[in-house]
Amino acid sequence: MKKNGIRRREFLRDAAKGAAALSTLSLLGGNASAAEKQDLRLAHKSGSGKKRNVIFILSDDHRYDFMSFMGNPPFLKTPNMDRMARQGAHLRNAFVTTSLCSPSRATILTGMYAHKHKVVDNQSPVKEELIYFPQYLQQAGYETAFMGKWHMGEKKGNDMPRKGFDKWVSFKGQGEYFDPVLNVDGKRIHVKGYITDILTDYALEWLKQDRDKPFFLYLSHKAVHAMFKPAPKYRGKYENEPVPHPASMADTPENYEGKPLWVRLQRHSWHGVDYMYYNQIDFDTYVRRYCETLLSLDDSIGRILDFLEESGLADDTVVLYMGDNGLMMGEHGLIDKRQMYEESIRVPLLAYAPGLIEPGTQIDQMVLNIDIAPTILDVAGLQAPNYMDGASFLPLLRGERPPWRDRFYYEYYWERAFPMTPTVFGVRTDRYKYIYYWGVWDTEELYDLKNDPHEMHNLINEPSLQDVVQQLNDDLFTWLEQSGGDEIPVKRKGEFIRDARNCKVGCE
Repeated sequence: MKKNGIRRREFLRDAAKGAAALSTLSLLGGNASAAEKQDLRLAHKSGSGKKRNVIFILSDDHRYDFMSFMGNPPFLKTPNMDRMARQGAHLRNAFVTTSLCSPSRATILTGMYAHKHKVVDNQSPVKEELIYFPQYLQQAGYETAFMGKWHMGEKKGNDMPRKGFDKWVSFKGQGEYFDPVLNVDGKRIHVKGYITDILTDYALEWLKQDRDKPFFLYLSHKAVHAMFKPAPKYRGKYENEPVPHPASMADTPENYEGKPLWVRLQRHSWHGVDYMYYNQIDFDTYVRRYCETLLSLDDSIGRILDFLEESGLADDTVVLYMGDNGLMMGEHGLIDKRQMYEESIRVPLLAYAPGLIEPGTQIDQMVLNIDIAPTILDVAGLQAPNYMDGASFLPLLRGERPPWRDRFYYEYYWERAFPMTPTVFGVRTDRYKYIYYWGVWDTEELYDLKNDPHEMHNLINEPSLQDVVQQLNDDLFTWLEQSGGDEIPVKRKGEFIRDARNCKVGCE
């Protein structure tokens, strides 16, 4: 029997959404083209007004607080991210539901949790029947473009144009920072230059075209994915800056008291501070190169905003900037992502829309990557389909106060290529975070985020909090059962990389 009875209505709603999702995907499995044509006819929302243009800018591995208006690290300067926050909105509690590139990107495009769309890691095949939200935009009269990192379905030819986009510029796997091979509308070409600048050039060239339709641009940067390679003009800019180390980075008994054993052991692995990338780079240089690589990404945002203002399109356009997942920077002795700690799951999310968003808006509600698709459809005046798990945060951007979630769920599935991190399930509320590990004999975790925001003290065995532990455990597994998440997805035999040391492109 569920103890936390006030959640029952939400569980039933989630179950209904899960059933709708399964029904839709079942339909698509039989006659994809016919079913897609039918399913793409979304209802228009009453009173939606004019169709605004939308630009969605996605970065790779940009953690939530590495922006200069956040003050971390003190030497980093990101004037254009600051500009978006100052002239638009900063969504201060934005999270991903799986902190890994491909699953998060699939969630953004589908509006569904990973265990529904089945892209559960960076090697998972992508089901042909999946619908991407730009397909709905096309049906509603939008001209659409994708430019940058796709990184889903790691197999030969994965840079080829995908459904939902009229214009296509992409590359295989993780791509290259310098002189990349790009797939432009199905044709591969070798382009000289720095990838962040190149993608922005293509984006601006497309934006400047004459058109009689509203447009949607998905600008998906490679930056700032490791191994970090700044543009020549920025390399060494922060060379002499002191790098702050998080308090939890030290290898002391106090820091690891109550922590799972796998966390302490991982500090000596590929994704740990004591053996990071097999000693290819030291920690301070890692942070400096990351920040230097981030600067071109900030420039890209500035160039897009400048164009909108100079062309007179700013008042007709919504710009969203987001990271695909967070990144550990030494916290608990870890680098990379995958874990459910705050630095891994929190992402930057900024919104810019003159005339729609009050300058300097700060939004504290928990907003997720499952919310991106419903929000952009809402901007286009469309009602999101029922199978999507997210909700539109457009009302929040307008300054309204609609009913909103007080918790969300997290899932990460163990990868053969990177076996140091176990399968993770969890639930995060406004105050508590409960983390459950699957398939490993280790401790669970509970954190009081109000009193312990850096997750230093595991309260899983605290006698006074056992009711909280039980309620959150019940909540998590009820959600998994009712949404289909209790059937753990696995890859087909052979679709993995045997050793991280042999990983070259697309593994991370």
